[in-house]
Amino acid sequence: MTILYPMFGMIALSSAVVLLLYGSRFFLIARVVSAGGRLGGARHSDDMRPKLPTLFRNITDNYNHIFEQPTLFFAVLVYIHLMGHSDSLHINLAWGYVAARLIHSVTQITVNHVPTRIVFFVISGGCLITMIVREMMFFL
Repeated sequence: MTILYPMFGMIALSSAVVLLLYGSRFFLIARVVSAGGRLGGARHSDDMRPKLPTLFRNITDNYNHIFEQPTLFFAVLVYIHLMGHSDSLHINLAWGYVAARLIHSVTQITVNHVPTRIVFFVISGGCLITMIVREMMFFL
């Protein structure tokens, strides 16, 4: 198994969140337009975010989160792959990262229970940091 499979898993999760965001936005736009409203007041998403229904705000927040730390995850996995350091521990850590981010996303989008989110954010970060530290060991 290659370390690129968990990378694709994270890409699939990111894509699902993008589709949720698009769906929520199209729903809101259709609702505003069908009610005769104008979209001119929605020039800046930060101005509109507090006015969103809770579910749609959770989706928006998760969309932002899914494109923050995971960008480092992608870079680390490409580096590990190119250096030929892909082993079973790296692959398991990468899948652990994806699983933790999946649970984090589902939690944030649905119930948005912060203590649960924090646990899985820390787990995913621990997986990522462990992969980075393991790679740093090659320089020692």
